Amino acid sequence: MTSSRPVPSSPVRRRGWLEVRWRQFRRAPRPVVRAVASSLSVAIVLGLAYLAYDVALTRGAALPGGDLRLLAAFLYVVGVLVFGTVVTWRIVPLPTGAARRATRTPWSAALGFLAAVPIAYLVLAVLDELVRPRLV
Repeated sequence: MTSSRPVPSSPVRRRGWLEVRWRQFRRAPRPVVRAVASSLSVAIVLGLAYLAYDVALTRGAALPGGDLRLLAAFLYVVGVLVFGTVVTWRIVPLPTGAARRATRTPWSAALGFLAAVPIAYLVLAVLDELVRPRLV
């Protein structure tokens, strides 16, 4: 039995690790890009609110309730996880295939949650290490 595939005239070049990752980055699936963008936007807004509270306390502002930075950080993380999940669930429908109606399932929400976990940490780390020292 013979194969119907054409035989390449030259050997196929194996791509390096970096080249493969760069190609994956450039051609990311649209639902993944939307999940990351929604979680990133929520994390930036909530992170800036946390940063404003932290800078105000550092500068000596007398805020009601005293120093609640730990609670604020907890609310930031929970907010990014919850709102990132919900926003992704709302804006990232599953592929429709032949049907015309877009469907949203718990998998859409799971995609948002899994995108929000590292983004919550990364945005807080960038704000704390790069932005906060310039403001204080």
